[in-house]
Amino acid sequence: MSDKFTVLVTGGAGYIGSHAVLALKDAGWDVAVIDNLTTGFRWAVPDDVTFYEGDIEDSVLVAKIIKEQNIGAIMHFAGSIIVPESVENPLKYYHNNSAKSRSLIDSAVRGGVGHFIFSSTAATYGIPEESPVREATPQLPINPYGMSKLMTEHMLRDVAAVHDFNFCALRYFNVAGADPQARTGQSTAGATHLIKVAVEAALGKRDNVAVFGTDYDTADGTGVRDYIHVSDLAAAHVLALESLIAAPGDNHLLNCGYGKGFSVLEVLDAVDRVTNLKINRTFEARRAGDPDSLISDNAAIMKSFPWQPKHADLDEIVAHALAWERKLGEIRKG
Repeated sequence: MSDKFTVLVTGGAGYIGSHAVLALKDAGWDVAVIDNLTTGFRWAVPDDVTFYEGDIEDSVLVAKIIKEQNIGAIMHFAGSIIVPESVENPLKYYHNNSAKSRSLIDSAVRGGVGHFIFSSTAATYGIPEESPVREATPQLPINPYGMSKLMTEHMLRDVAAVHDFNFCALRYFNVAGADPQARTGQSTAGATHLIKVAVEAALGKRDNVAVFGTDYDTADGTGVRDYIHVSDLAAAHVLALESLIAAPGDNHLLNCGYGKGFSVLEVLDAVDRVTNLKINRTFEARRAGDPDSLISDNAAIMKSFPWQPKHADLDEIVAHALAWERKLGEIRKG
């Protein structure tokens, strides 16, 4: 398997990318990483993985990597992901997520890279009129982040139609947790993910956790989301790669979630259970654009790949996030 070619992971020093690197290595693949370290961490990339500090928009560098490393597939995680920032600074998102992806896809085609796995998002659906959300649900993004990702999906579809190239775009729901062996995790300062914020609060790194809105049309009035363990998500990327290789004429646009959801209060209750503490909760007005419920219909990915989630228990997701948060404190001290 791994003697055929190497997989290039963009953004491989970041949260999801670093987990994908581990999943590929664990499956026997040769891996190379490119990351500009704007939000990633050099220590998140294993020592035996070839690392290039640089930008995916640097077509000379990317061409060099493709040739030097015999790259046959790209997993593309590099990009900006903060929704409110995308509203305040849309040009940053259209540059980092759309224009740079266009450059990377161009480099892939020019370099003869046959397979491309793209980190997309449920934000491409905007505020869907149905839940669970199907792949056929209209994609009507309500912010530049979602639109910038949708533009890349369209680019991939158009390029695959005319080049010797196939792709899989995985639309993530709410990614959470950390590597079960605590080899990597969510490390960005000021992260906005609920479970990350909650375990920081449990360890005294934050004074409280804000609950935005208690008047949603849900069982307890707080927003419901589909939380997927990052290691299950990384495993789906490896299966996507294997599927693209096995069927070069096939492309995939797939939801990546568990098909079930938990409310904000249920998540905070889980953190209280796992830590045997009581997080201080503050209640604030709902944020614009937050849907009542956002849950994936994951039937398509379950049918397309032999994907069997291993970490779908909410308390386990929280426990892994907590273990990583403790280890992260040690890393920063060291």
